[in-house]
Amino acid sequence: MSEIAEARAVHEGNESPYLQGNFAPVRKETTATALEVTGTIPGHLDGRYLKIGPNPLGDPDPERYEWFLGAGMVHGLRIRDGHAEWYRNRWVRSGEVARALGERPRRGPQLGGFDFAANTNVIGLGDRTFAITEGGARPQELSQELETIGPSDFCGTLRGGYTAHPKRDPATGDLHAVSYSPFHGNRVQYTVTGVDGRVRRAVDIPMRTGTMMHDFSLTERHVIIYDLPVVLDLSMLARARAGRAAGALLTRVAAAHPLPGPLERAAMRASSRGRSPSRLPYRWDPAHRPRVGVMPRDGGPAHLRWYDVEPCYVYHPLNAYEDGERIVLEVARHEKVFVRGAADPIVAPPTLDRWTIDRAAGSVKEERLDDRGQEFPRVDERLVGRRHRYGYTVGGLTAESTAPQALIKHDLRRGTSETVAFGAGREPGEFVFVPSCGDAAEDDGVVMGFVYDAASDRSDLVLLDAASLETVATVHLPVRVPHGFHGNWVPAAG
Repeated sequence: MSEIAEARAVHEGNESPYLQGNFAPVRKETTATALEVTGTIPGHLDGRYLKIGPNPLGDPDPERYEWFLGAGMVHGLRIRDGHAEWYRNRWVRSGEVARALGERPRRGPQLGGFDFAANTNVIGLGDRTFAITEGGARPQELSQELETIGPSDFCGTLRGGYTAHPKRDPATGDLHAVSYSPFHGNRVQYTVTGVDGRVRRAVDIPMRTGTMMHDFSLTERHVIIYDLPVVLDLSMLARARAGRAAGALLTRVAAAHPLPGPLERAAMRASSRGRSPSRLPYRWDPAHRPRVGVMPRDGGPAHLRWYDVEPCYVYHPLNAYEDGERIVLEVARHEKVFVRGAADPIVAPPTLDRWTIDRAAGSVKEERLDDRGQEFPRVDERLVGRRHRYGYTVGGLTAESTAPQALIKHDLRRGTSETVAFGAGREPGEFVFVPSCGDAAEDDGVVMGFVYDAASDRSDLVLLDAASLETVATVHLPVRVPHGFHGNWVPAAG
């Protein structure tokens, strides 16, 4: 049996793997203070470590549950003066979630996207905090204590949804984004949002069809767009054959034509009164020719140039940078995803690869950096779009299990790596790097992330010295943090 066939066999069971083990949702919100700490938290850390992920309310149908669609829950830990002051977890209050919890839905702008409990990333922008996702959903603003303030349209400047993966330019603090929506036809939108929280540049980019564009890359001068073979398929929302046929026709129309403005605005306003979708309408399409696009940051569609790559999917690039006329991309490469739609988000273990775009030759050189299963790549955020040396991934992913087993630190200059295992039954999530000061060296600081302990059914926030990978401190939580998606260190404002 091939690796992909073995992985399919795992996913085709009646019980979703994303409702088991530490992927399973937690059932209540918790506030804990005076947290126990082993070791010493560096005194320069002043801020919040935030993470978010799907955490469905109630008991979803295990045969139909799709990981990407669970209601979002944000987890946070406040650190200051060498102490862990509090831990909190809170559901993100979309209209549907608020009603399910017996609360009145939060009011706020309605045209920033469709109402959905954002579950994919949580970021700081100025002194504000946002839970974000993709696919045309609106951002949700959170308080410093992670309570949902309400939906946001970035001060009236965002229309029709945002991405889950904005990139912050280290030089300016601006957030760059490439966003898609099933209601926007065959186009994606590149935006630049200033530190004042307002979109100041928006460029519509036509595509061949509606695609799921989970992430993108940014260099000092260019935006890199991934046009890969996961495409819109509205027929997946229907069960009956006649419904699927109608869905296929609707897909052809929707993939080529945006929803008319008045209809989209009406649908966005009404979405907070409805229910979230039960399926994500995207699938793997082997006939879709994969390619990456390079566009100048100050350019538009007329300046976009495409380069073919081998069939694959990239949820998350590690980083990108310019090397003369070449552009270097380092990515977590999946051979296939979404073979049965969103029920197959990870079909086989992804690898760490490097793609070098030779703009003069019009070609892409693809090479394997590490063939171990790994995902959630992170880099020193001060080097986004710049040449970097170190990167961090979560490793140990196999065809039989998507539960992470180790943290991998890559030295991309030397072509070497170091692996940190946290002990039997201990599973790490995504780790982020925090420098010891603004001008510290690239591995002068800590990397931090949640680690789940199966024996106690609880999680810890583990801080490692980035240079030695020795444990600096462990903050012990009274609850577990499920394996969700992404998070960030958000420094205290001012």
